[in-house]
Amino acid sequence: MATVPPYPTHPTDPTGGALRHAHWWQRSWVRYGALITLLTLSGLVILALVREQTGTEGFLVGLGLAVLPVPLLIAAFRWLDRVEPGPWRNLLFAFAWGACAAALIAIVANSFATQWIATATADPSSADTLGSTVIAPVVEESAKAAALLLVFLFRRREFTGLVDGVVIAGVTATGFAFTENILYLGTAFGTDQLTGESGIASVTAATFFVRIVMSPFAHPLFTVLTGIGFGIAALSGERQRWRRVLLPLSGLLLAMGMHAMWNGSTTFGPYGFFAVYAAIMVPAFGLLTWLVIWTRQRELRTVREELPAYVVAGWLTPGEPFALGSMRARRLARQYARQRAGRQAAREVARYEAYATSLAFLRHRGRRGRAGADFVVREAELLRELWRRRETARPALDHAARATAPPVPVVAAPWPMYGVYGHPAQPTYQPYPAYPAYPAYPAYPAYPAYNPYRG
Repeated sequence: MATVPPYPTHPTDPTGGALRHAHWWQRSWVRYGALITLLTLSGLVILALVREQTGTEGFLVGLGLAVLPVPLLIAAFRWLDRVEPGPWRNLLFAFAWGACAAALIAIVANSFATQWIATATADPSSADTLGSTVIAPVVEESAKAAALLLVFLFRRREFTGLVDGVVIAGVTATGFAFTENILYLGTAFGTDQLTGESGIASVTAATFFVRIVMSPFAHPLFTVLTGIGFGIAALSGERQRWRRVLLPLSGLLLAMGMHAMWNGSTTFGPYGFFAVYAAIMVPAFGLLTWLVIWTRQRELRTVREELPAYVVAGWLTPGEPFALGSMRARRLARQYARQRAGRQAAREVARYEAYATSLAFLRHRGRRGRAGADFVVREAELLRELWRRRETARPALDHAARATAPPVPVVAAPWPMYGVYGHPAQPTYQPYPAYPAYPAYPAYPAYPAYNPYRG
């Protein structure tokens, strides 16, 4: 997501003023401190538990192998979020929650539930099967969904649609799979140390092939279903409360069901795993990938359709909606600013693009009656942020618009024209020099007259 949030983050009360008498637990530093402490303690505990089960050498081997797919998955989710990039802190929180808090909840709850079932039924083998196919999907998907719920509730302005839900869910699941892979790979390495196996025939190689090569997207795929539920709920109006509750729950249930089918594939016979992988996992992955990319293109189309209203009002230049609605033009604008004025100018252009995209989405929600009661205030905040950066961003975006504009065919006129087709050029006359104009005082353009809450 982006280097800055798409909206200013200073706290305000319903009347528009700053919070003056907030309780101590409402202060941002208290909440951040509590969250960081929780994640740190969870990380230390999960580190100790995994190291205890794998040993130091197994932990290091598992860590080195488990980290391999992480950069690729994070880069993929970052690419999906380039239209309206949000702050890095959301991604860091999601990954840390998945790797530390969710993993700790899963290990403790799964172990306790499996032991309880084994004691109650006196059948350890059936307890393991029931734990992996029923208990683990429910516990793990619920623990990962907690990160989505926290971002949805406390970072609502940065959670505006389906792509945001997919990105937060995917990064959370990537962190969870990272910790889980350390445990599985470290345990497999310990088994090989005891049996003396090595090379391709080792348990470590088989575990690496299944978890890292074949299915690095398994956990992200499950949790993305929950993220889609939260993302569609974010597009719902404030009055559609049942929809905002039922959609995330439906996504969570689908995630649990697919997770249970994946875990139970080994019980379907010798080829059950490959059958589930080929018949369900790969098509589901392809369908969700298409859905997210289609949503990304729709977001760009929304930018091109909504921003011309601000061109008419004088806030944007005529070429900006086209440039801001094209990822290639955005990239060219940042490159142009970097070449002409340095990296700081490129960062300002990136911020300008993020604010303009947020403005387009805000207007789109308002036009459909789904904006919040603070629509006008938020619109004014975004317009001020754009106006502050116009001197740096406009030349870069105008250059990008000209560079990426499709060619327009020009048809020759049927009548004679001076200077072409053998006709002599029309003589030019030198006009009298005009008096220099007085410099105008800077002023903000008028706000758009549109207000979705005006009767």
